[in-house]
Amino acid sequence: MKEEVVVFWFRRDLRLHDNKGLNYAHTLGLPVLPVFIFDTNILDDLVDKADRRLSYIHGALGAMQSALEEQGAGILFFHDDPANVFRKLLIDYDVRTVVFNRDYEPDAIKRDEAIALFLMKQNVRVTSFKDQVIFERSEVVKPDGSPYAVYTPYAKKWKQLLQPECYLSAGISQHNFRRQTTKMPALNDIGFLETEERFEAPELDMKRISCYDKTRDYPAVEGTTRLSVALRFGTISIRDCVAAAMEHNAVWLSELIWREFFMQVLYHFPRVVHHSFKPKYDNIKWRNNEKEFALWCEGKTGYPIVDAGMKQLNETGFMHNRVRMITASFLCKHLLIDWRWGEAFFAQKLIDYELSSNNGNWQWAAGSGCDAAPYFRIFNPVLQTKKFDPDLVYIRTWNPAFERNFLPPVVDHELARKRALQAYKAALE
Repeated sequence: MKEEVVVFWFRRDLRLHDNKGLNYAHTLGLPVLPVFIFDTNILDDLVDKADRRLSYIHGALGAMQSALEEQGAGILFFHDDPANVFRKLLIDYDVRTVVFNRDYEPDAIKRDEAIALFLMKQNVRVTSFKDQVIFERSEVVKPDGSPYAVYTPYAKKWKQLLQPECYLSAGISQHNFRRQTTKMPALNDIGFLETEERFEAPELDMKRISCYDKTRDYPAVEGTTRLSVALRFGTISIRDCVAAAMEHNAVWLSELIWREFFMQVLYHFPRVVHHSFKPKYDNIKWRNNEKEFALWCEGKTGYPIVDAGMKQLNETGFMHNRVRMITASFLCKHLLIDWRWGEAFFAQKLIDYELSSNNGNWQWAAGSGCDAAPYFRIFNPVLQTKKFDPDLVYIRTWNPAFERNFLPPVVDHELARKRALQAYKAALE
């Protein structure tokens, strides 16, 4: 006779603390079987087998596995298509319920709907939870029920709806994991290589959060929370973050709301994955010069702050947010290269890559997104440097050779500005 279990499926919620779906699974009175799937549908598309994100995920899973081993339990790991995994689980166990936390990306929604349909046909109950956001889907909408496409009214409504219970961490009194000994595969077992990226349990640095509004724009300063990776993979609770922001810094809270704004835009308007939110912007005649794109990718544009940012990205998988704006604006406006090219490059390189935020921020920089910067706003990299890296500390850190090996600018700023304005104007008139 097969053992009755509740399956909890870890995805973008790689923590045991304040995990809504996991907490619920423990209330059902059956042993909880935690599973993690190295999804071949996702991993097979990754070109670089030394992917920092896999190292981070692997480290986070290792930390959870160690904690579970202390309770005589462990995560059951699979490297397969999720549909195959659930077929196997139904053969090996009497699965009564499958629990997971919701994802809002178009491909993830399709995957989850297909899995849920299959399980329900097998008389398995499926329950999903809101965990990675405070508000999801249509919880923050206009009075007529339509989604917001402008941040400010969205944020105002978001704050109006926020109650203390929305961000209270949920703990449970008793864990009921299935007692089992399991082995976590090494990265090379699933076809990937070790990188220098190491998982460290994320912490809320209240001192840094308190200064966030004053320091966040200066890339040479450790002035941001550096929690974007933790939020991306759910190694930190969004509720803990919002509670800290409510107490210590309203500007950081606004950034957390931007994250949810872009998520609901992606949920309600999935076409933004491949198209401009503002359709007219798809009429722009991009130059798409491949040599210039390669120079941008390699950090060889001759604009020191742009090149420093791209070198930081290539070397570490991270780029400071102010510099992300500068480099993105430069690609779209100075080089007139389609924002989708840059978005795809960042998607390949960023360890904190999240489709909704990456897409939203690239479309913001290109002017094509909802509530985007106006098309005639064109960052001047020289002025941005004077304002945000006046002593060249950031540039010298990531682009130390710029004073010795002078690279001629790939394009003159004034020429590029006029050319961009003409191209945008022609497309939008």
